[in-house]
Amino acid sequence: MDSGPLDLSHVVGDTSQPLIDNTIGQMLSEAADRWPHQDAVVSVHQDIRWTYSELMAKSEELAAGLLSLGVEKGDRVGIWAPNLAEWTLTQFATAQIGAILVNVNPAYRIFELEFALNKVGLKVLVTPKSYKTSLYADMVEELAPEIKSLGAGAELQSEKLPHLRHVILIDGDARAGWHRFDDLLSDAPEALSQVREIAGSLDPDDAINIQFTSGTTGLPKGATLSHRNILNNGYWVGENIGLTQGDRLCIPVPLYHCFGMVMGNLGCLTHGAAMVYPAETFDPSATLSAIEAERCTGLYGVPTMFIAQLEHA
Repeated sequence: MDSGPLDLSHVVGDTSQPLIDNTIGQMLSEAADRWPHQDAVVSVHQDIRWTYSELMAKSEELAAGLLSLGVEKGDRVGIWAPNLAEWTLTQFATAQIGAILVNVNPAYRIFELEFALNKVGLKVLVTPKSYKTSLYADMVEELAPEIKSLGAGAELQSEKLPHLRHVILIDGDARAGWHRFDDLLSDAPEALSQVREIAGSLDPDDAINIQFTSGTTGLPKGATLSHRNILNNGYWVGENIGLTQGDRLCIPVPLYHCFGMVMGNLGCLTHGAAMVYPAETFDPSATLSAIEAERCTGLYGVPTMFIAQLEHA
C-alpha cells in the first residue's frame, strides 16, 4: 500500500551564537594577537614551552619548509607519532598552507601503514625514529627501501608507496634520504610571505584533516574534515566544559585521535588555554605529576585513565 509522500525532518539547534567561520590559520593568528605571551603548548616530557606568539611563528616557519619540498594546497601530509610538540606544530603548519593533515595511528604495524598511506595518496610523512618497540623509520624503510639511496633534496620514487615523495624525521641524527624536522623550519622573509599569502586565500570549508576509523568492521575508512568542522567541534566542546582564557588543559589522550587534536588542541586554541602534554603516551604517574607541576585546571581522559590515576599509589 502506498503511504503517500515522505515528510523530510530537519532539526535546527540553538542559533543564538553563530558558528566560527574562520580557518585554523586565522584562529591561530587571532590567538597570537590576543594572547601573545600566554602558554600555548607545554610538552612536559620534552621540556618544551611555547607561547601563542611562538607557536604562530614556528608553524609559519615549518609551513615554509613544507612549501620548499613542493607541498601544495590539498596535498596529504601524514604525522605518525605519539604525543609530541612537533605533532601539534605539524597540525598548525599544514593548516597554514591548506595541506591536508593525515593522522596515522602510532600503534599501526607495517601492513596498516602501507594501507593508510596509499589509501589517501600521502605525499609527505613526518615521524620520529622510534617509540618503545615501534621502529617507525625502520618500518618506513622496509616499505620504501629506495629512501636509503636518495640524494640530497631528491624526491622519493617508491614501488610500494607510489605517492610518497618526502620523509621527515622528528628526532635523531641525520639519516640517509630523510629530512630533519628542525632543519625544515625557515624564517626567510620571502618564504614566510608566501605562507601568509596562501593562508589568506584559504576557505573554512576547505578539507584540512583526514582521520581514520578504527577498522573494527572492515578496513579503516578515511573521514575528511574541514577547518569549519573541527574548529567548531573543538570550540563548542570547550564551551560546554567551561574552558576559558588562561586555563591549562592536561591532554594525556592521543593527539592522533579527535579527542586530542580537536577537543584538546583546537578547544584550547579557540579559548586561549594551554595545551599540556604530560607524556608521549598515557602514563598515570606522569599525568598526575604534570597536573601538579603545571597547575592544570582541566584533565581529559577515558574511564580507564581516570581509574588508573585514582588507584595510583
